[in-house]
Amino acid sequence: MWQQSETYPDPAVEVLDPRFLKYRITNAAVERLATGMRFGEGPLWFGDGRFLLWSDIPNNRIMRWDEESGATSVFRKPSGYANGNTRDRQGRLITCEHGNRRVTRTEYNGALTVLLDRFDGKRLNSPNDVVVKSDDSIWFTDPLFGISNNYEGVKAEPELPTNVYRFDPATGRAEVVADDIVNPNGICFSPDERRLYIVESGSKPRRIRVYDVEDGRSLVHGRVFVDAGENGAPDGFRCDTDGNLWAGWGTGPGLNGVMIFAPDGNAIGRIALPERCANVCFGGAAHNRLFMAAGQSLYALYVDATAAVAT
Repeated sequence: MWQQSETYPDPAVEVLDPRFLKYRITNAAVERLATGMRFGEGPLWFGDGRFLLWSDIPNNRIMRWDEESGATSVFRKPSGYANGNTRDRQGRLITCEHGNRRVTRTEYNGALTVLLDRFDGKRLNSPNDVVVKSDDSIWFTDPLFGISNNYEGVKAEPELPTNVYRFDPATGRAEVVADDIVNPNGICFSPDERRLYIVESGSKPRRIRVYDVEDGRSLVHGRVFVDAGENGAPDGFRCDTDGNLWAGWGTGPGLNGVMIFAPDGNAIGRIALPERCANVCFGGAAHNRLFMAAGQSLYALYVDATAAVAT
């Protein structure tokens, strides 16, 4: 049974390259904040409310953890088998829903607005992860995971390829920005938004790809950023202000947790967890607390790094 480290520095926080030393807080340990989920995903910090939301996909709900009390509660059920979450530049919740095969926005009054559920008249597959650019455009991945079985969504036949989309909420128009990725998964911009990172979960080995962003809306020069190896499984990730990529990782002993990559693609650090980590985000008062949504549990670790985009 997992127990929090009683010694410092926490041996679960591994330095793979001296560059990671500046981000490790030697007297901070990995904490388990909540457990009892089936498959945690899409963590998202709300600094204005001092709480965290994250998805529990198979249980068809979005969970909430409050910083002040440490209480865990259900934020939304049913959630449409929600997966990835982010906030737009107006602070509203943007959610990828596996079950309803759509991307939604939660308005200030709690009402749901469907942003996109079809492209070229065909149903989306199962929107997975999402990020909002500084121009308010919404970029999301659309793999098959939510329609491949009745566990993370509703089993169905795909009507579209596994594309990556850019949606403009001002015009209501969507466009394909990448059609060369087999089951795209996690998605994240670099701090200057000149790069876009995307996980390719359908390749063998799995890999993280990176594209240059041209004219703020087109992807060019796609290439492999990280080869995950024979058993590695990258998932969701976030960039810090220095451009390092903090990536949820699995699968299996010695692989589960978070991998940290420098902008040159070299692994510089690792946070070992007892479960596969699906996604991460930064939060807390100083935005230096890394929240990690793993299989059945939510973990956190204070680090000396902050989110590229504060929420």
